[in-house]
Amino acid sequence: MSQAAVNAGQARLRLPSYALFAAMLAAAGLPIYIHAPKFYVDSYGLTLTALGTVLFLLRLLDFVQDPLLGWLSERTRHFRRTMVSGAVGLIAASMYALFAIEPPIAPIWWFALSLTGLFSAFSFLTISFYAQGVIKAETMGAGHVRLATWRETGALLGVCLAAIAPTVLMGMTDRPFAAFAIAFAVVCMLAMVAMRNEWVRGSTPQDTGFGVILGDATSRRLLLLALVNATPVAVTSTLFLFFVESRLQAVGWEGPLLLLFFLAAAVSAPVWGKIAERIGAKQALLSGMVLAIVTFAFAVSLGAGDTTAFAIICVASGAALGADLTLLPAIFARRMARIAPNAGQAFGLWSFVSKFTLAFAAVSLLPLLEANGFVSGVANPMQPDSALQTLTILYAVVPCALKCVALGMLWATDLSEDENSG
Repeated sequence: MSQAAVNAGQARLRLPSYALFAAMLAAAGLPIYIHAPKFYVDSYGLTLTALGTVLFLLRLLDFVQDPLLGWLSERTRHFRRTMVSGAVGLIAASMYALFAIEPPIAPIWWFALSLTGLFSAFSFLTISFYAQGVIKAETMGAGHVRLATWRETGALLGVCLAAIAPTVLMGMTDRPFAAFAIAFAVVCMLAMVAMRNEWVRGSTPQDTGFGVILGDATSRRLLLLALVNATPVAVTSTLFLFFVESRLQAVGWEGPLLLLFFLAAAVSAPVWGKIAERIGAKQALLSGMVLAIVTFAFAVSLGAGDTTAFAIICVASGAALGADLTLLPAIFARRMARIAPNAGQAFGLWSFVSKFTLAFAAVSLLPLLEANGFVSGVANPMQPDSALQTLTILYAVVPCALKCVALGMLWATDLSEDENSG
């Protein structure tokens, strides 16, 4: 057996460490949007309007700074292990400050400061982690899809665990969110230990600027595709709770349905990886997009009481999300391995594109709903017909149309020159 084959085999043995690190990052993302606002409303009496404003402004900061963090990640790649260790410490400390420390200043400012640290560390770690994945996949020998399968499965399992952890901890301690923050710090330590030997520099020493990435036609098309393809997920994520509460009138089922959605995505991710190995990543992703379009189309007809049907749609749409999260980053990473091996700035742009869709969805959809007479809350279950129709159009029709555009873009994109790279 050649030395290259031995090295590739050893690299594959360390893939679980990538799943653990991805799970840690994913667990850090969910509390920002689900746990933290409710915790600060219940504990300190802050208003949802104030918290929503802070979250939106920080989200703007987040996606604006991502290209700069990508540049920083690439410039400091020679001592990436040290930089990552510092960022892991910052994300753990920020989570602890957010949930486990009584605010020493006005709670709204403590909320903003804690999340600024968490946002920044999360972004830097995500960019560095995905950039390192490009190097890792190359050492495995055409391993981009295999690595993405482990990474995204771990991330989705991390989302699931983070979604249920505070509820489980409520039965064990009178400070469940503080316990969650401590448990998260332990996971951070374990993930850092597991990845300690992975933060190595690539074999290509030259710097790669934004010009190289944006100057490549395929890279530009993939970034635009990522923008269009992520927008349906951003739209449905923003409106999910409202759709379940007001369109389905299934109050109390929001959590279980959301968990079902992410579990389906996590279970499907390895399956999509296997399918991609057999028919190619592009063809597999096209299949996932078709599945998403079909599920969005069925969601158009749902109304009050259709909870079971929506649960089936959650499983199908979650499976489609598994294809998006596993295969599209793998296709982009495969391209970066050809033109930008260091990849830090590339994934800064990738992160920017992903977060822009969430910010755009939040700032555009909710005011549009309100303008059509929608009123959130279980105290207002009877919405005007115009509000419910608008909600259905935004939740199902708009994502379906956008997904059709994304499918056409992918179909027209020639990826043949990258196919032999994993």
